[in-house]
Amino acid sequence: MSEPEVKKDGDRHLVKEELSDQELIRLEKWKKLKDRGIDVFPHQAEQTHSVFEVVRDFFDLSREELEEKHHQVKVPGRIIAIRKMGRATFFHLSDFRDRVQVYLREDLIGKENYELFDLFDIGDVILVEGWLFRTRTGELTILAEKITFLAKSFHPLPEKWHGLQDVELRYRQRYLDLIMNPESGETFRIRSELIKKMRQYFDSRGFIEVETPMMQVMPGGALARPFKTFHQALGINLYLRIAPELYLKRLVVGGMEKVYEINRNFRNEGIDSQHNPEFTMLEFYQAYIDYNQLMDMTEDLFLFLTKEIHGKEEIQYGDNVISFQKPWPRLKFKEAILKYSGLAPGRFDNEKEIIELAGTLTTDHTPVTYAKALDVIFDKLVKEKIIQPTFIINPPREISPLAKASRENPGEADRFELMVAGMELANAFSELTDPFEQRQRFEEQAAMRKTGDDESHPVDLDYVEALEYGLPPTGGEGIGLDRLAMIFTNQKSIREVILFPLLKPR
Repeated sequence: MSEPEVKKDGDRHLVKEELSDQELIRLEKWKKLKDRGIDVFPHQAEQTHSVFEVVRDFFDLSREELEEKHHQVKVPGRIIAIRKMGRATFFHLSDFRDRVQVYLREDLIGKENYELFDLFDIGDVILVEGWLFRTRTGELTILAEKITFLAKSFHPLPEKWHGLQDVELRYRQRYLDLIMNPESGETFRIRSELIKKMRQYFDSRGFIEVETPMMQVMPGGALARPFKTFHQALGINLYLRIAPELYLKRLVVGGMEKVYEINRNFRNEGIDSQHNPEFTMLEFYQAYIDYNQLMDMTEDLFLFLTKEIHGKEEIQYGDNVISFQKPWPRLKFKEAILKYSGLAPGRFDNEKEIIELAGTLTTDHTPVTYAKALDVIFDKLVKEKIIQPTFIINPPREISPLAKASRENPGEADRFELMVAGMELANAFSELTDPFEQRQRFEEQAAMRKTGDDESHPVDLDYVEALEYGLPPTGGEGIGLDRLAMIFTNQKSIREVILFPLLKPR
């Protein structure tokens, strides 16, 4: 991809090929500011409050309380609206969370400084020094005594939010989205708070946060197609990790009985409202427990997060109210298909028919086994119908190569997937600890590669050797943080909760 050409004309060095009249005017204003000796891009700004902090700390104070205390503030922010009335000007200052009004008077800051404000534009970043009061209409306002320039905006902002209706533009230029839409800033604040509270939950229970390799010699820990790269110095192929699972379990072998990682994973797959090739997960492992205890812990974790973030046990998501009150239903995998797919019970006995049906539901390839066909049917016909938190338990062992087989039915796995609002939010199981059975499972999986299944991987003998040293009974779980953020911020697309989602090049 070639570098963008840079427009050069005297002091003008903007990337755009053609400049609008407004952009040319802004360049001229920039030159005039420089000619007056004003540092247009200073090194720092001394502030006492952010815009959000001003609104948070002083919004409830009355006019009399503000006058009595005479609160002095130094507040940086971006100009997002200007209303000039002769020798007085009102404008709004914004950060990514809130906005506050500023009142500028010529008699207070002087004629020269007031006229200088004519060189400022909507979009410029400034520092306002002054004191707080309320206008006749009761609006919290900063009476400016001094204004300092912090950064010039050479491009006009959209006048109103309708100027950014193009969803793809909002994702490509997320900075404009955050400037113009405080709701976007709130979405990412909640996402950050979710991660913080997750750390709090696990740290308080004696878990250790760790880091595992993002580049791996052999991909593993999930059934997914990896991204491939090459290490020049070592002369070897490497893969961006599809999951940290096998490394985290190595740590449990080493005696770290409670570990977790908030990690970036990469899967070479399609993009839709629930999938981005680069995504974030929380993955944790605890020795001496199984998937039943993991379900109890998951209920506890999600209820804790809901109360901490939203102050209650339920969340509005679209047209539904999602309740995280315990306990949640635990529904067997095949029972869920029978309940929600619309298929007649007798059709499960005809494996060929199930495989053919699954082949019509996917554009990638026809499932080569009965178990994978059931997985496709669940994904395409069942999942979206499960709205309230539900554990789907005991799927086929074949599609769970790292899970213990069920004691009641060896063809099933001691595993669950958590479904909420039609999405899989978590995947967990009692970890397979038998090195001989694990090697056999890996070999069966590797054999699938010969049939064209590019989500299967070679046998990871190093991991098998780690198991030979003894992995105690262990429960492990992965939780998709992007999808969880969708639920907690009432967003229908994963791109709304990822700051810079992957997009096709323009």
